[in-house]
Amino acid sequence: MAKSRQDKTGKEDGKSRKLPENLQRQRDSMVCSDRNYHTSTANSASQFMSLGVNNSYSLDDFKDNFRIEVRKLTDEVMEFDMIGCDPSMANALRRILIAEVPTVAAEHVFFMNNTSILQDEVLAHRLGMVPLRIDPNLFEFKSAEEAPSEKNTVVLRLDVQCRREDGRVVNSEVYSSALEWLPAGSEFPEETSCRFACGQGDMSSSIGPVHDDILLAKLSPGQCIKLEAHCVKGVGREHAKWSPVATAWYRLKPEVVLLKPVTGEMADELVAACPGLFVTTGSGEAKSTQVTDPLKHGHLLEKVRTMSVEEKWSPYIQLRKFKHHFMFTIESSGVMHPVTLFEQALDIFHDKCKAVLPMV
Repeated sequence: MAKSRQDKTGKEDGKSRKLPENLQRQRDSMVCSDRNYHTSTANSASQFMSLGVNNSYSLDDFKDNFRIEVRKLTDEVMEFDMIGCDPSMANALRRILIAEVPTVAAEHVFFMNNTSILQDEVLAHRLGMVPLRIDPNLFEFKSAEEAPSEKNTVVLRLDVQCRREDGRVVNSEVYSSALEWLPAGSEFPEETSCRFACGQGDMSSSIGPVHDDILLAKLSPGQCIKLEAHCVKGVGREHAKWSPVATAWYRLKPEVVLLKPVTGEMADELVAACPGLFVTTGSGEAKSTQVTDPLKHGHLLEKVRTMSVEEKWSPYIQLRKFKHHFMFTIESSGVMHPVTLFEQALDIFHDKCKAVLPMV
């Protein structure tokens, strides 16, 4: 049995007292019906003072209850549950993943020749949105006044020409695989003002686009494109091309609740309306309904919500969502493994907390 917490006078501090069941349910879950009910989180320390319950924030409680459970992990996708934290923490992590984890992308494009149908500006934008396999930790941020160098710039070259050979058209489609890394730097330093004091040959030879099959342009015979794309380090809040994720999002874990037993013909009708989500047990008058895992039947949750509004079913079923159980999904653009993205986002989150703590 848990021991009651006491203050310095030996009296209970209220942390060990429990809320009535209905208030505890409102505190932990929101109800999805004709609209969402009990959506706010209970953050005020004195919110339940009249009941003798201390609702102040406890770091010890957070350490005891917070946990992360990974549900799926591939080279591009990571799905995990973040349990026992406030929505502001989950949303902060989401925003950091989208806008503050640095990557490298094409920033300046220098055209030597472009006779394709695409304008220079359009092609430069397309190049900027191509995800690149470049470790941002190997480079420094480049300010607007700073000259490009081997420490802050990666140079990629695109040099293709469409022509006819033996009655067939060659290089009519230009893909990202045509981008070549120039470890020695720009081939036109006078025009680009990019001069490397030493080459980048000691870096990984795998520098280049994440995907080789991204279509950049289409050419007709006689047309050509020759350019240099100078890539620098940046973050997504400045431009989406530096965002390392295709998307990062979360949803609240759902819960389907039977408010009272559903038996007999109503049990059969409920199972027929939501097959798989509800199952029957027993037979005859003893037949009853049980709820299976709602995560395996996500397409039926909206059906449950609409049925819970109906007069016939509202006394029996209810759709709830846990306020402090976040089902997170990170979809990497391929520039980094999702685990690396998650770790770097946590490091940035940690640095933000350290910056704020002296002000508290």
